[in-house]
Amino acid sequence: MLTLKQVRHCLDVMGEMFPNAHCELNHANPFELVIAVALSAQCTDVLVNKVTKGLFKKYKTPEDYLKVSLEELQQDIRSIGLYRNKAKNIQKLCFMLLNDYNGEVPRDRDELTKLPGVGRKTANVVVSVAFNIPAIAVDTHVERVSKRLGFCRWKDSVLEVEQALMKKIPQEEWSITHHRLIFFGRYHCKAQRPQCEVCPLLDVCREGKKRMKGKEVR
Repeated sequence: MLTLKQVRHCLDVMGEMFPNAHCELNHANPFELVIAVALSAQCTDVLVNKVTKGLFKKYKTPEDYLKVSLEELQQDIRSIGLYRNKAKNIQKLCFMLLNDYNGEVPRDRDELTKLPGVGRKTANVVVSVAFNIPAIAVDTHVERVSKRLGFCRWKDSVLEVEQALMKKIPQEEWSITHHRLIFFGRYHCKAQRPQCEVCPLLDVCREGKKRMKGKEVR
């Protein structure tokens, strides 16, 4: 695994590459963010934003989602994968918000994970983006980049990846690093075609060195 000095180097380089990395899910408040992140499971942010553009005009509050039938909500998000289950979770989530939290999205991660369809990753995104509480949400991009670079071990679970990152990254940088890791994975260190040949972190990347063995680096 990388040394703390090498981790610092990686963070600095990613900061130079993506200084303005941010949450790309469109939302106007914590409630919309919870819905958007819940919809984003196994789905691209681009598609979620297309769906929520109309969804957030139709549904403003938890009450709005409960006024319609499950079938109608399913039709509204039909283009998103797992739409049946997601629609069901959204209505359950809204019911719980109204009954247990006075219609407000809780600021506490443990409370957030009690909501249907909200796992640890979603909760971390919400506390970080909506409430500016330091957190690192490990999605597929963060996990892939962390393992390729050697921030953690290949066999680490998602929770272990998060814990490793929290130990090696200053707390005040958790949230911005989460976004930069996502941007780095989404636009540079891609799942199928990572840009190893032009990567400024190739010298410290164990996976990149394997991929580029015998190839010319530009």
